[in-house]
Amino acid sequence: MASKRMLTVIDGSMMEGGGQILRNSVSVSCICQLPVKIKNIRGGRTKPGLQRQHLMGVQLAEKICCGRLEGGELMSREIVLYPESIIGGPFLSDIKSAGSVMLLLQVALPCLLYASKISCVTLKGGTNASFAPQVDHTLLVLCPVAKKFGINFDIAIKRRGYFPKGGGEVRVDVEPVKKLSCVYLQEMGEVLQVTGVAFVAGNCPKKILHVT
Repeated sequence: MASKRMLTVIDGSMMEGGGQILRNSVSVSCICQLPVKIKNIRGGRTKPGLQRQHLMGVQLAEKICCGRLEGGELMSREIVLYPESIIGGPFLSDIKSAGSVMLLLQVALPCLLYASKISCVTLKGGTNASFAPQVDHTLLVLCPVAKKFGINFDIAIKRRGYFPKGGGEVRVDVEPVKKLSCVYLQEMGEVLQVTGVAFVAGNCPKKILHVT
């Protein structure tokens, strides 16, 4: 049982003191089935503690690993996660704001690679948020590169979501990893084409898409 194992303590204010150390720590805890205590969460930020998107990510991991979470509430600066077995299947996480759904994926994806079966995750929130990976980058860059390592997941954009309301929705299908492959990426390759895509939302007129 993970709850009987030694508790690993992580200082969330280390390095940049943001949300990344929280997400990484939670994912590794789930994969290794080792309980973790994370203190001083986002200690390097002007508003430390769990914001809504961070809380949703931790709670999603709790469901994926059939674990037990202590301290899982808004603005909490300390949590303890006791993970158990990682399960596959359908999961839903709704930030109910423009918080980044791709940051939720950063928590869930590593865990689901070691699930017992194929998983389908529905994530709701912001698809194109500031200071976070864009859903387009994940789809067009991360997915193809991950496949080289033997990691297979697909993203379907159901609806885009932007600041301030969010409202976006993506579906992610993740296959359990069979074997991670060693990859050599030594050639830069050639730039064959540069393209751009512009989106508008809400009451913005479509003509602003063509303004340079």
